[in-house]
Amino acid sequence: MNRVRLEFTIEPFVESGPPPYVSAAVEIAEKSGLAVDLGPASTGVEGGLEQVSALIPKVVTAAMSKGATRVSFQVSAVDKSR
Repeated sequence: MNRVRLEFTIEPFVESGPPPYVSAAVEIAEKSGLAVDLGPASTGVEGGLEQVSALIPKVVTAAMSKGATRVSFQVSAVDKSR
């Protein structure tokens, strides 16, 4: 397993654009140098296991410090051979 995909969801949800806690977390993810894709309900980041793992506490800190009430993560192995 060389690569993983991290998806994170930040609550509370709002309908009018990303709130400050989502923007702060996405900014941290983008500064990591990894590819980031912002979806309507979650944000995805793909990269090496160590890089992605190091990003998790930074995302939590950024989101919670701006008012998030929950940050949920899912990490999956990426198999590029398929």
